[in-house]
Amino acid sequence: MSTHEILHPSHWRPAIGYSNGVAAKGRMVFTGGIIGWNADQVFETDDFAGQVAQALRSIVEVLACAGARPEHLVRLTWYVTDKREYLGSLKEIGRAYRETIGKHYPAMALVQVVALVEDRAKVEIEATAVVPEEVA
Repeated sequence: MSTHEILHPSHWRPAIGYSNGVAAKGRMVFTGGIIGWNADQVFETDDFAGQVAQALRSIVEVLACAGARPEHLVRLTWYVTDKREYLGSLKEIGRAYRETIGKHYPAMALVQVVALVEDRAKVEIEATAVVPEEVA
């Protein structure tokens, strides 16, 4: 069951690993900024891709509290402390993303920031999901 419609002008080049826009109808679910520490607020790694993997798993857990699943995601906003580290970890990040979220690519933005509140955090991700009314 599709919960949303991908918005992509036909004359644009294909978006790889994200969507340019998404239209959705249903119950909206928002997360705060989720970082790469575990449920006890402990970092298990300083590896960039490892922190991304943990943040994505945490997002899925928060969404589940509202009955949302990864395929209900319509937007992700990523804040990274080092875009070079992000770009150098794309293969590992892609693997972690597909293992956790699947082959579902919502609208995304990525911004490099000077720092995050938690000094060891390398990435923070905000998520928005829309759960279809028949599921909610």
